[in-house]
Amino acid sequence: MVKEYNAKSITVLEGLAPVRVRPGMYIGSTGSKGLHHLIWEIIDNSVDEHLAGVCTDITITLNNDGSVSVEDNGRGMPTELHDNTLEYPKTIYPRGVSAERILLTVLHSGGKFNNDNYVYSGGLHGVGVSVVNALSSYMKVEVFKDSKHYVDEYVDGGNAITELENGELKSVGFTRKRGTKITFMPDSTIFENITFQKPIIIKKLKEIAYLNKGLTMTLVDKSVNPSTEDVFHEEEGLVGYIKDLTSNKDVLYETPISITAEGEDCYLEFAMQHTQDYNEVIVSFCNNINTIEGGTHVTGMKSALTKTINKFAAQLNMLKNKNSTMDGKDIRTGLNAIINVKVKNPQFDGQTKSKLGNLFVKTSVETLLSKELEVYFDKDLELVKTIIEQSLKFEKIRVSEGKSKENALRKPSVGNKKLASCQQSYNKAKGILTEIFLVEGDSAGGSAKEGRDRKFQAIFSMFGKSLNVEKVSEEKASSNQKLLPIANAIGVQMGAEDIAGLKYDKVIIMTDADVDGAHIRTLLLTFFYRYMRVLIDEGHVYFAMPPLFKAQKGKTLNYFYDDSDFAKWLKTTKNTESYMIQRYKGLGEMNPDQLWETTMNPATRKLKRVSIEDAMEAEQITTTLMGDKVPPRRQFIEENYDRAILDL
Repeated sequence: MVKEYNAKSITVLEGLAPVRVRPGMYIGSTGSKGLHHLIWEIIDNSVDEHLAGVCTDITITLNNDGSVSVEDNGRGMPTELHDNTLEYPKTIYPRGVSAERILLTVLHSGGKFNNDNYVYSGGLHGVGVSVVNALSSYMKVEVFKDSKHYVDEYVDGGNAITELENGELKSVGFTRKRGTKITFMPDSTIFENITFQKPIIIKKLKEIAYLNKGLTMTLVDKSVNPSTEDVFHEEEGLVGYIKDLTSNKDVLYETPISITAEGEDCYLEFAMQHTQDYNEVIVSFCNNINTIEGGTHVTGMKSALTKTINKFAAQLNMLKNKNSTMDGKDIRTGLNAIINVKVKNPQFDGQTKSKLGNLFVKTSVETLLSKELEVYFDKDLELVKTIIEQSLKFEKIRVSEGKSKENALRKPSVGNKKLASCQQSYNKAKGILTEIFLVEGDSAGGSAKEGRDRKFQAIFSMFGKSLNVEKVSEEKASSNQKLLPIANAIGVQMGAEDIAGLKYDKVIIMTDADVDGAHIRTLLLTFFYRYMRVLIDEGHVYFAMPPLFKAQKGKTLNYFYDDSDFAKWLKTTKNTESYMIQRYKGLGEMNPDQLWETTMNPATRKLKRVSIEDAMEAEQITTTLMGDKVPPRRQFIEENYDRAILDL
């Protein structure tokens, strides 16, 4: 029976209620990423005070009860009456309420909708602190302003328990401090887990320090005894960031290039250093927000670099002829660059703020950077000659290997022989979500083909270990006869910046749960990270999680996906000797029905989505583990050996 749909079916949510009903719309998820996003929202407000030139110190405290406090020495939230509250429904507020109370309880309120208070700011949506309040079981706001200490408290998602006096927030005493302190406890009924991870916070604070030269951030951990304190302060700014990014690489020149410039509508910070490998690494930010998908500032930066290097190459007579130019791709081979622009009223693609869209920024960055690079290189012609010589070397390699690539593309693709396609065609708009399993070997591939649901699951049987792309040029990687069929099967070209042509919603790496399987998985991840990163960024790459153990007693089956779960079962189960226990060494040992039930059936399987939380760490680990330098790899293994899983 179809229910009637009329005016009574419409629900109107006021205040902070929409946030609690649909938290994912505001913070992305209710998992670990969304939980830590609460801290970032509060810290962003304090960093905005630093960008405004009124804050030098931020202290983040992990309290022993699981709550978090963020305190800055900025101007302090405004506490005086806000006389514009007639704009809001009377059910929310009468006329004349403390501005602090409005900031904490009304969405899209704030001082960042014009450029009077914050010239450059990332938090433009006005939902930050109010969203954190909505998703907290308790929040305490302390304002230190004009020698007065103000306190305002909330419970159960933003319900104020502090009484106002004629709409005003009352002072609780005298203070010599200045700034704002916010303490909050995430709501356990909303989040999957409310335990904050210190390593995640440390990574974020380190990044913020790089981007805000001179800002001091202190992380105090009171959840351990004795308490600990970590200080983050970066005097070198982006130069320090570049040095860390290239620490395990062979650099082309020792001192990173660093440039700052300001125009009428854009402030630019830029640092770069070329290495002697084949990879291009560009990390971009706008108003301290990591624009992982790039945007107009990155486009302008690439254009300025190409134009300037070509100009010097022509002036120094290093090109074949007067009319020839070098391709920007050759100039950027081996490049490690970081760009952080500060823009008034930045426009991002979506609430996730992953791509900058302001068109004027491209022109501004290109103009500013071109001018400053010319000045920089005029003072050091040997440096620009070194860059040009490497660019020309990579150009020769690209042209030479390009011919090999053309020959490879002319050959009949062997990928079709390895691909068992599915019946449906991927169409996200219509809800047809197909998936492809990249399976190790023909034996496992055979079981997967028999056990799958042919309607929406495709199988690609890989042939042996793939190429380590970290050690070869892009041309060589893109013509490789083990990698090219994988890209063709998925439908996304190597190096593509969008997923047009994608044939599957999920690309699932399914390898044996042993050392060889882990190696194959690492090689594939390196390939995706370097040449098809858009798949990772947009959440299409997954790991299948085949079980390690099977315990069977009659018709009762128990599968265990890691050693700790199996060990726990052994301790808590009586008469384990009556079970037949099998340790799976490979997917080929599982019959099709078992493989389907444990690893491929969407209703019962476990998948891990691959994501990049920290661009610099991902870059460093990839280079360390897959690059040419042996000492850093040895050091990494020695420092992390106790976290390794041995397969005996």
